[in-house]
Amino acid sequence: MAHETLGIFQMISGAGPVVKLVLLTLLFFSITSWTIIILKFRSIGRAHKESLIFVETFWKSKNLSDAYSLSKELTLSCTGTVFRTAYSELKKLSSAGVGVTGENGTSMGGSGIDNIRRTLRRSTSQEVTRLMQLTPFLATAGSTAPFIGLFGTVWGIMNSFQGIAYKGSASLAVVAPGIAEALIATAMGLVVAIPSVIAYNYFSQRIRIIEVELNNFSADFLNIIERDILRKGNGK
Repeated sequence: MAHETLGIFQMISGAGPVVKLVLLTLLFFSITSWTIIILKFRSIGRAHKESLIFVETFWKSKNLSDAYSLSKELTLSCTGTVFRTAYSELKKLSSAGVGVTGENGTSMGGSGIDNIRRTLRRSTSQEVTRLMQLTPFLATAGSTAPFIGLFGTVWGIMNSFQGIAYKGSASLAVVAPGIAEALIATAMGLVVAIPSVIAYNYFSQRIRIIEVELNNFSADFLNIIERDILRKGNGK
């Protein structure tokens, strides 16, 4: 096993400058991709976990003020952040007497509902954008790494043909170095691309699920406000 590993390092060290540059580029892509995968796996997982805690506690809260206090503690919760932004807008409108019925009983008009709806939509978009940060690099690595490896493959084969032309022989000793370079570059490109594509698809799916949950929560929150307006408008 050690002999095989040493052979691989010998092939890499014996590669030409172009193939070495290709391998360094792919190594950079690999390190960066795995760093992003680890960071996003942790951040998206924690955001989803805290959002579940917030939503569960939100429906148990007696008033919006308690839910607001909780949302400030769950700083990674996307749902908590969306609620906190909308609640702040609600308090501003209540103080200004424009748009909705606030917790202080101030009656406002329908424009306030539209303001809160826009606030929810904007905050949801910002949270989704925040979660998507860095993930496009995974898609870029997944789509370009095989072609970068293919470039190294083509270059290695060209070196093999040059060796044949220079030596005037097509023996294994002549063509082996170039073929080895080609195979290493091809393998490295696939090593970078496969996990990057899998991770990108996984994170995209998780983020879409979170976005649906945010939209559902926004709709529920608007329903709560509208029911409160109707209840106070009817004097109940």
